[in-house]
Amino acid sequence: MTDARTAEDLIAEAAAAPVDGWGFDWLAGRATEERPPWGYARLVADRMGRAAAALDVDTGGGEVLAEIPYLPKVLVATEAWPPNVLVARRNLHPLGTTVVAVAPDSALPFGDDSFDLVVSRHPVRTDWADTARVLRPGGTYLSQQIGPGTMRELSEAILGPLPPSDARHPEEAVASAESAGLRVVDLRRATLRATFHDIGAVVWFLRKVVWTVPGFDVDHHCVPLLALHRRIVEQGPFVAHAQRFLIEATHP
Repeated sequence: MTDARTAEDLIAEAAAAPVDGWGFDWLAGRATEERPPWGYARLVADRMGRAAAALDVDTGGGEVLAEIPYLPKVLVATEAWPPNVLVARRNLHPLGTTVVAVAPDSALPFGDDSFDLVVSRHPVRTDWADTARVLRPGGTYLSQQIGPGTMRELSEAILGPLPPSDARHPEEAVASAESAGLRVVDLRRATLRATFHDIGAVVWFLRKVVWTVPGFDVDHHCVPLLALHRRIVEQGPFVAHAQRFLIEATHP
């Protein structure tokens, strides 16, 4: 693909493509990423099948919930990014799920002890105290989160050498959960290979996963993008590694 199309063509196509929701279908045939071994969607489906009232925080476009075969009687999702709110409502309202738009970093707009299950895939930030507040005694929090240094190779390809990451460590999540009064019952880590076959896939990914290169802009970052294009053409697909961890905690 990279030999037949110019870098400018690939970048322009990716810059114009929609990035709403939290699906990655646009990358089919252009990029791949290994899946964590624990099967987050399967775990969520299992917990949802036993819950009476559940909350999905930072639902994206509601992609995970839309795949759950048996939903709780009460199911609510929150999302902060306005384009994703529209996608999530389109996907989830037919299933009887309420989607609540929330401001970034705001408290959960629910009463104490509202849910016996709270889940979140790749939350922007976990407010552990607020999570504990809305969980009922005996309730569960289950989350797949971004680990430290995720996609570092890609970040450095655009930004240059970076200092070691001191954020998103699983051990910090455990300490924060326990400080909020929760009991961590499961913690798993995974390093996952991600492969990009053309510079368009890189651009689209960086537009969607905005924390990889904060403030990413195709014009501002055109020089490293063109360099990475040449590298892919000459050396083959670009490989980076995503870091993920699964954490499950209960409210005593």
